[in-house]
Amino acid sequence: MDLGLKGKIVVVSGSAGKEGSIGETIIKRLADEGAIPVLIDRNSRGFEYAETLQKRGIDALFVKTDVTNPEEIQSAVKEIIKKYGRIDAVINNVGVNDGAGLEASYEEFMDSLKLNVVSYFLMVKYTLPYLKESKGNILNIGSKVALTGQGGTSGYAAAKGGVLGLTREWAVDLIQYGIRSNAIIIAESYTPAYEDWIKTLADGEAVLKKINKSIPFESRMTKTQEIADTSLFIISDRSSHTTGQFVFVDGGYVHLDRALISDVN
Repeated sequence: MDLGLKGKIVVVSGSAGKEGSIGETIIKRLADEGAIPVLIDRNSRGFEYAETLQKRGIDALFVKTDVTNPEEIQSAVKEIIKKYGRIDAVINNVGVNDGAGLEASYEEFMDSLKLNVVSYFLMVKYTLPYLKESKGNILNIGSKVALTGQGGTSGYAAAKGGVLGLTREWAVDLIQYGIRSNAIIIAESYTPAYEDWIKTLADGEAVLKKINKSIPFESRMTKTQEIADTSLFIISDRSSHTTGQFVFVDGGYVHLDRALISDVN
């Protein structure tokens, strides 16, 4: 399906994770659709990703940015506008389940909020004038932890709950400008970071098997490609009357009856 994204300037935060991460996969899919991906991340890996896309003839840009720093985000937006003159969509994809639980310090809790939800606010705040001009849209990548809890991760849970609240708040605020605001909610996806965590566990393979069996649809984790494809559909005009929505790309993890899970799967 042609999603009509050709030539669209799409800014993606958290897009220089390891190869196969959600952000990196989204960037590749945007390029496949003819969009112009703008990578925002603090990891210098983004330079390599942008260069790889440029060698394919894709006009990609990487702006190294600490998204917890308002001045750096402002500077990044200025650089984007200087090069392209507009912004058509913002995908907020930053997320680190940092384990800042009830035993964490005040500083650790606040750092979790700054990274996992305040960065979303800042990205939208500083890109908003240009989204108004383009009647663009916002997509926030969220987590099932906002709805189910997880234990031991108060900062991340609070932040991801805030992301969902902001998604609907912005949908209301921005109707007058023709700007849509939506969120994708992910449950379990086998990203490189997830794999790194599994490797730290003595019984990692057993844990992985148990997690897979907890997912009703096909007893497997969501592929990053599936998350990316849904993301592109939502920001495209093919989804032009969708706003204020939480779209679950989770294999039924959050909503379906646990009775569906059996040892047979």
